[in-house]
Amino acid sequence: MSWHPSEDPLLGDKRSCDALELVIVPRARDLGGFEVRRALPHGKRQMVGPFIFFDQMGPVQFIAGAGMDVRPHPHIGLATVTYLFDGRIMHRDSEGNALEITPGAMNLMTAGSGIAHSERTPGDARSSGMKMSGIQSWIALPKVAEEIAPSFQNFQADKLPVIEDGALRARVIAGNAFGRKAPVSMHSEWFYAEVVLDAGASAPLDADHEERAIYVVEGEVEIAGDKFEGPRLLIFRPGDKITVRALRWTRMMFLGGAALEGPRYIWWNFVHSSKERIEQAKEDWKTGRFKQVPDETEFIPLPDR
Repeated sequence: MSWHPSEDPLLGDKRSCDALELVIVPRARDLGGFEVRRALPHGKRQMVGPFIFFDQMGPVQFIAGAGMDVRPHPHIGLATVTYLFDGRIMHRDSEGNALEITPGAMNLMTAGSGIAHSERTPGDARSSGMKMSGIQSWIALPKVAEEIAPSFQNFQADKLPVIEDGALRARVIAGNAFGRKAPVSMHSEWFYAEVVLDAGASAPLDADHEERAIYVVEGEVEIAGDKFEGPRLLIFRPGDKITVRALRWTRMMFLGGAALEGPRYIWWNFVHSSKERIEQAKEDWKTGRFKQVPDETEFIPLPDR
């Protein structure tokens, strides 16, 4: 996904349990044909663990002939995670990776020293029309990994740990959660899980992680007597035991991990600990020094700002 800044909305829920540090109301943005809701980065919080960007895509119903068309664009210093609830996205990148992203699969593109990619609705889905919804997040890389070689990992839904306990269903996308570990390789300590609860069901948020949050995609939850409707990003203080109970059918993302060594600079689609490196990346994209995405002739120009 390509990033442009926008103003943060006013915070919503004022009440909170003692463990709750911040409630973020994601800000809506039209990307041309579909809407995203952006929770991170936020004026009061840049990251949760290494999560520095968090977008909810859709839900949107594309009519026949329409679809998602994010032209080739660059990244450095981060890894992108694309996770779908509905629909399909055709991913192509400058390392020659080309595959369809499908619901429930883990797709981790590590940009490192630099990668370009496109995200489009596949041809058959475009012809017939398609519903699409999901989450795209960026993971800021630790300083020792900011310039590693770019790569791509894909794990289909049936390769990821799934927990089913009555009215609770969870899939571990990365790291450790609910006593299970996902197979994806990572360069820092972080975790990510989809959690679905039926009305009245509860789920624990692990207290062992240094930084952690719950993104309520849809539905409504109760935590220590306070109620929160989706979409909301709920960021918790470390160390406290958290139990979240669904007041109706609810889908959430549990996320977080160890804090990085310090803040990151973020400009357009570039994330790095060095301003100078971002300036170099801007010039590299402007002058065509990034590797091209095979089978693509379009690209998103460097923003004029």
